[in-house]
Amino acid sequence: MKWITRERAKVDRIACPWLIKNFVDKEAEFLFVPSNKVMELSKKEDAIPFDIPNVELGHHGDECSFDAIIKKYGLDKKEPSLFEVAKIVRGADTPNRTLTSQSEGLLAIATGFSIISKDDHDNMNKQFPVYDAILAYCNSKIKDH
Repeated sequence: MKWITRERAKVDRIACPWLIKNFVDKEAEFLFVPSNKVMELSKKEDAIPFDIPNVELGHHGDECSFDAIIKKYGLDKKEPSLFEVAKIVRGADTPNRTLTSQSEGLLAIATGFSIISKDDHDNMNKQFPVYDAILAYCNSKIKDH
C-alpha cells in the first residue's frame, strides 16, 4: 500500500511510518509531498493520508496520528508496549511536552535528524532505529513491573 503525508517530517511523520512498517504494512511505500498536495495526490496515487488535518489517521483531541494508527489497527492488543511508545511520541508531537520525561528529548532528536537528513526517506532510515530503541525501552519497563 501507499501512504502519504506532508514533507519535512520530524516526530509523528517519522514515528507513523515506523509503526506502519513494523505493525501494519511491511511493504508500505511512503510519499512525502507539499502539504497543499496531500489530498490531491492521495486520490491520484491511491495512498492513505496520515498526519494531516481532517483525516482518520490524524490528530484528534490531545492525541496524535501515531495514536490514531494504533487505535484503527488494534496494535496495542498485539504489542502492549506501543501504548507507552505512543505517550512519548504524543508528548514530543503535541504541546504537552511534559507528558513523559522522554518526550522533549525525542523532539530534539527528531528535529536534529530532520536537519541532517537529505530528504524524508533518508530521515526515516536514520530515525527508525530510534523508535526500535524506544520500543525496547518500553518493553523493558513493562517487564520490570
